[in-house]
Amino acid sequence: MRRVRIIARLDIKGPNLIKGVRLEGLRVIGDPAEYAFKYYEDGIDELIYYDSVASLYERNNLTEVVKKTSANVFVPVTVGGGVRSIQDVEKLLECGADKVCLNTGAVKNNDLITDIANKFGSQCCVVEVQAKKIRDNKWEAYVDNGREHSGLDAIDWAQEAVSLGAGELIITSIDHEGTCQGYDSDLLMSVSSKVKVPIIASGGAGTPSDVAKTAKCIHVDGCAVAHILHHNKCTVLDLKQACIDAGVNVRVL
Repeated sequence: MRRVRIIARLDIKGPNLIKGVRLEGLRVIGDPAEYAFKYYEDGIDELIYYDSVASLYERNNLTEVVKKTSANVFVPVTVGGGVRSIQDVEKLLECGADKVCLNTGAVKNNDLITDIANKFGSQCCVVEVQAKKIRDNKWEAYVDNGREHSGLDAIDWAQEAVSLGAGELIITSIDHEGTCQGYDSDLLMSVSSKVKVPIIASGGAGTPSDVAKTAKCIHVDGCAVAHILHHNKCTVLDLKQACIDAGVNVRVL
């Protein structure tokens, strides 16, 4: 039986955990390592760290945060933002990351996906598709943390990323991100019907029932949550209990 992962997403700017709405209006929340450890103690299944300004400055600045986290947290950690070379990947893995997440770097250099998959395995290579709705059942993929058009159809790009070697996809709805209005089910269903790799739903969770509904009704392998955890609107246990009540298989301590 498919087990759905509950994943905390921590967006970082400089040394701080931040959160915005539709990837804009970023506000400081606190120390990312402290939040990561809290979620780990509460039973989170995985963590995603994302350097929100890395592509803008063409570098990932999370090595120290990842080192600090990996010393105390023992769940898989995915790290993204500004990953543009094999050397960037090696550096992050040495610091304690289990997987790396690509967006802008992969759009600009498709070969990077294949190179990472060949050297470290597809399970190490995650591609995030940051999608913005154009019209019904049509989304464009964005880069630079939702700031720039790519010109790519988001569904087509998701399929291409998998064909190039991506072992997992994070599907982020820019329209829903930070709004607490629920995940974009149409977007998630459109992607899940086209690819056979694990899919992580991201952007829009406002209540535990949003997570449970998506986990039950759409073929996703994980649900990424940020706002409602960071702002203490619910706990990891609340999220998992809602899933259990809905008949969704999740890991329990």
